[in-house]
Amino acid sequence: MKKIKQLSINGYKTLSGQDYDIKLSYEVFGRQLVEAPIILVNHALTGNSNVCGLNGWWSDLIGPNKCIDTNYYCVLAFNVPGNGYDNSNNIITENYKGFVARDIAKLFSIGLDLLNIDTLFAIIGGSVGGGIAWELATLRPKLAQHLIPIASDWKSTDWLISNCYIQDLILNHSNNPIADARIHAMTLYRTPESLAHKFNRSKKTSESEIFNVESWLNHHGNTLEKRFNLSAYKMMNHILKTIDITRNRMSFSDVASKIRSNIHIITINSDLFFKPEENWTTYVDLKSKKENVWIHEIKSIHGHDAFLIEFDQLQRFLNPIFSEIKTVNAPLSEVHKCA
Repeated sequence: MKKIKQLSINGYKTLSGQDYDIKLSYEVFGRQLVEAPIILVNHALTGNSNVCGLNGWWSDLIGPNKCIDTNYYCVLAFNVPGNGYDNSNNIITENYKGFVARDIAKLFSIGLDLLNIDTLFAIIGGSVGGGIAWELATLRPKLAQHLIPIASDWKSTDWLISNCYIQDLILNHSNNPIADARIHAMTLYRTPESLAHKFNRSKKTSESEIFNVESWLNHHGNTLEKRFNLSAYKMMNHILKTIDITRNRMSFSDVASKIRSNIHIITINSDLFFKPEENWTTYVDLKSKKENVWIHEIKSIHGHDAFLIEFDQLQRFLNPIFSEIKTVNAPLSEVHKCA
């Protein structure tokens, strides 16, 4: 198992004015930090720094000979402090409403400085990880050559805030908070069409009173309960609610147009969480001020979770970005490949 490394960030002051000593944990895959272009991968709500290899949550996309090829790239992934993966930062999760998405981006920025990293080939993230990517890119407009937010947005909309509010109520008042919150969330991560396609109102047996969709929802709730802790869920749900690169700044187009990165927005036509209409509006607004911005739309019935399902489409959009470096870099030797 790959060893998780830690950085100490002492005396960090949040945007709300609180001071914390924070352990920022991370993992590195593929080539070493000093020898190859670096890709920063930001995890989603229940994700972590284990992005590839055994049990890697994005291993269909990242690894040797994959779209993000660890033979050629160094892949760096931080854990959002308080996500529970490294069993640290308990004081943060006790005061989770004192942090916002920009705090996480600032901590990632400090982590990059501590690792002596001043340039990245790309920042990529899905869902809340994409929102943190937007926040980091606005903090450091010259940091990355490519910014790739997937199934995400630069802001938390009223719709998203509403659902995070419901999640917070469940997490704080339910007798079975993690499982119940996850069951609620799964109905938003998928679509009516996706569930109908998968289950078609079926039951395990003709005599059963339990629909297969109910069993599936219970399975997801129980599975998350076994591997995720309540304080981490509360923390990550709150961060999801607080994405906003315009907080105490100018308009979106003014703020985002200062980002020097090539921006590749990847949206999902059926996403009920980060609506595609919001991403298309973002693209149109930004394109009037910045030439190097593109948008791609995954076509799927599976909703928000399509960024973890439709890998053929996702790779089709990403391959032109990540294949370029292969023409100028030698591959990594077998002994250092992603485990």
